[in-house]
Amino acid sequence: MLGSTIFIWVLAGALALTAHVRNSALHAEALRHAGSQLRMIALRVPLTLLAATYVLSVIPQATIVSLLGNSSGTRGILLANLFGAALPGGPMVTFPVIVVLRDHGVGDAQTVALLTSWSVLALHRVLAYELPLMGARFVAVRLLASALLPLLAGMAAGLLWTSLA
Repeated sequence: MLGSTIFIWVLAGALALTAHVRNSALHAEALRHAGSQLRMIALRVPLTLLAATYVLSVIPQATIVSLLGNSSGTRGILLANLFGAALPGGPMVTFPVIVVLRDHGVGDAQTVALLTSWSVLALHRVLAYELPLMGARFVAVRLLASALLPLLAGMAAGLLWTSLA
């Protein structure tokens, strides 16, 4: 984590210097835009982490581990698949929730299935965007064609975790 943070800071610094040398007005505009994005994120991420932690404080950690922990196997991967498909929100909501879930014992393969399901199946996006814009036939074909992807990704991740350990 420290390595990626250092990389991002070095990259941002190099890009900021380049932008400033090319045109200081563009540099100032980029800083204003970054500030507005930061204000939006700074409000959402901490609240999401807090809400996810409160939800998980109501559910005993032993229950989470038994349902979605590393030892839950294929059943846990299937549950994670269902949970991921039902999990609403964009990345600023979903990733903090997943971080808290992992801290409470959700397994690696189950996390891969959850993230893949959220990315591929996301029922909130299907209902809000895909169905009204693309139509029922398209949605049915796409969901049928991709329904097994999260399950396969979770199972493959489980095999990789055990073989690389």
